[in-house]
Amino acid sequence: MGSCMKVATFNVNSLRKRLPIVLDWLAQQKPDVLCLQETKVQDSEFPLLALAESGYEITYRGMKSYNGVAILSREKPEAVAYGFDDGGDSEDARLLRVVIKGIPIVNTYVPQGFEIDSPKYQYKLGWYDRLRKYFEKHLSPNKPAIWCGDMNVAPRPMDVHSPEKHLKHVCYHEDARRVYERTLAWGFQDVFVKLYPDRQQYTFWDYRAPGSLEANRGWRIDHILATASLAEHCVRVEVDVEPRRAKDPSDHTFLWAEFSV
Repeated sequence: MGSCMKVATFNVNSLRKRLPIVLDWLAQQKPDVLCLQETKVQDSEFPLLALAESGYEITYRGMKSYNGVAILSREKPEAVAYGFDDGGDSEDARLLRVVIKGIPIVNTYVPQGFEIDSPKYQYKLGWYDRLRKYFEKHLSPNKPAIWCGDMNVAPRPMDVHSPEKHLKHVCYHEDARRVYERTLAWGFQDVFVKLYPDRQQYTFWDYRAPGSLEANRGWRIDHILATASLAEHCVRVEVDVEPRRAKDPSDHTFLWAEFSV
């Protein structure tokens, strides 16, 4: 023990549009690892040059206009794996795994699901089942591992404003919460909940709802999770709301956790 590892996650909602926000945050907060979701850029157009000034190693996989994941790390990853390897659609623009300091870090942008009577919602539920099998195949619940990203699930009533109004919302519907909890039960703990079980703190405020940030009508759908042996060494978890107030912001903001490793 002795050193700290700071891991952050941010749904950037278009990396090229948010470059100033990302570069500022890296310079100020100096995380060891930053997981990004919804980069919305195909690999040939990924802004490597613009990000190079940050000094971070960059691992990424994207597609045109939608999805896209990236991991920025101070150290070059010891291993990298893109997408599922279960014979189905690899979904490599939604799932990225690296190993840093011997710790596997899984970055996910989980499908939102659209509406509960849509095939996209069934796909989302199935995605969580695939993810649990992926954990079973590639990780061990008894060894340090981190899973973070935009999970598109608010697990508890306090994780969404006016929960009674959102019972049929794809990010709060009982089936989505159930499959999410079942995936966690493989061996992951939500470090925010572990450290601050009673703290209400959102990570997302909808653009389409005017004044949502000022009125704090938001959702906690971005999460950092760790296996038990690592979760017990989590010393701090914070949501930095300031970038959501920046000029031309994402609708999400940064969540970060610090582990003594």
